[in-house]
Amino acid sequence: MGSPEQNEWKKAAAEAAAKLVEDGMVVGLGTGSTAAFFVRALARRISKERLRIAGIPTSRQTAAQARKLKIPLATFAGHAQIDLTVDGADEVETGTLYLIKGHGGALLREKIVAAGSKRMIVVADESKIVERLGSLVSVPVEIVQFGWQATERKLNELGGRPALRLGAGKKPFVTDGGNYIFDCAFGPMQQPKEVAHHLDHVVGAVEHGLFLGFTREVIVGGRDGVKVLKSR
Repeated sequence: MGSPEQNEWKKAAAEAAAKLVEDGMVVGLGTGSTAAFFVRALARRISKERLRIAGIPTSRQTAAQARKLKIPLATFAGHAQIDLTVDGADEVETGTLYLIKGHGGALLREKIVAAGSKRMIVVADESKIVERLGSLVSVPVEIVQFGWQATERKLNELGGRPALRLGAGKKPFVTDGGNYIFDCAFGPMQQPKEVAHHLDHVVGAVEHGLFLGFTREVIVGGRDGVKVLKSR
């Protein structure tokens, strides 16, 4: 969850994002610690203002939280497009606002929801802001379980130094979609688009955590309060 100070920054960013939700919207509900603050802030608005929204969650974890807080949920079957998605990020590159996401294990559903949204706003604390993607965290790659060793070799050939993510009992972590995740340590990337292009063509890889061009706005909480970054 981070330090108490970081949590306050996350909360401030999330509450600022919750103010942007309008009555009648279909809202994508992100996954992770910062997104959880947003879901709570949204629930308070629904309760106090009788705000009418439909939420599409990006994970079972978020769906459970939303149900507990009595946020109405929906699916793509009933709504072809999402008006606004609010989600967190593991890294945000300054200027481009390119993202690394997926350390919460929900990158596939997060990217489906982001791609189906008219607008995506990212909420983060200032520790997530970097000059180059890959400076702080690895790039998660979700892969099918069948033949995962072969997929691992392909990721290694790309220079990702893949590490199979482990969960409870030191067993492979399994996503909501029934897949494994490899965390790939590419290091600071000068050309993340090129890395994303190569990952897009790895047979056995379902999706990766490079979210490039998905958002133009990042709400950042930090020592000096809340600020909004916009892509250049």
